[in-house]
Amino acid sequence: MNRILTALLLAILVAACGTPPADEPAAPAEDDAQRVNIPFRSDGTLTISRDDEVYLTLDIEIADTDSTRNRGLMQRDGLPEDSGMWFIFPEETEQGFWMANTRIALDLIFVRSDGTVQHIAKYIQPMNTDTVPSNGPSQYVLEVEAGYSDSMGIIEGDVIAFERHATE
Repeated sequence: MNRILTALLLAILVAACGTPPADEPAAPAEDDAQRVNIPFRSDGTLTISRDDEVYLTLDIEIADTDSTRNRGLMQRDGLPEDSGMWFIFPEETEQGFWMANTRIALDLIFVRSDGTVQHIAKYIQPMNTDTVPSNGPSQYVLEVEAGYSDSMGIIEGDVIAFERHATE
């Protein structure tokens, strides 16, 4: 009797794990169901200058809380043209960034409290948990898509200024 009951339960279990009937759509794969793409939010404008001349202007999304700094550009499939994420830290100190759950390759531009670009980490690969150091104290970090700093000629020593959009 126990064998019959065990066989019956096993048959029910196998049937329950089968594919759905043809008239029912299959559930999305777990990766697709969990894949979220967070849209870019324009919070302000950032300028980059050299020799007191502005040569580049970007739209920025500002990350200035623990929560927004920790999330960064995770769950993004890209950035709009001439845009980036601007991280603001409470004080100038050594910074370290990592790319876990970040789908796009990035350049990380580390900026001192006076706005001077002090280090650029280029072509940082996505989904990597290695720490990318600032190589010196910084209070701000600008994340842009990989290659942007080379294509736009951004170099250490350039000066960055930013302005938030007025809020209503």
